[in-house]
Amino acid sequence: MNRSILLAASVVVALAGTSFAAAQAKPVKYTLPEETATFKPGTNRDVVMNNCTACHSSDYVQTQPRGPKFKKDFWQAEVTKMIKVYGAPIGDADVDKIVEYLTENY
Repeated sequence: MNRSILLAASVVVALAGTSFAAAQAKPVKYTLPEETATFKPGTNRDVVMNNCTACHSSDYVQTQPRGPKFKKDFWQAEVTKMIKVYGAPIGDADVDKIVEYLTENY
């Protein structure tokens, strides 16, 4: 019985300490670096910016592989992966537009 009381008291103290520490935490402010690249002008650029920059900078997109074998099929697979694996909220109407833009510009 004494063990149960001691265990319960330990849990209460631990939870109270956690709550106190959380109440004392100060917000952290980060200054992000300025964007050093932009998406190239082109058809559907706005669709790409509206969908892709929620998770990626334009710098990141520009680091993807290039060359003849990294064209439409590659970008289709990447956009599909973003939706199915990572849960990107990209509407069906935007998928082909994104793939088209990336195929033509990267």
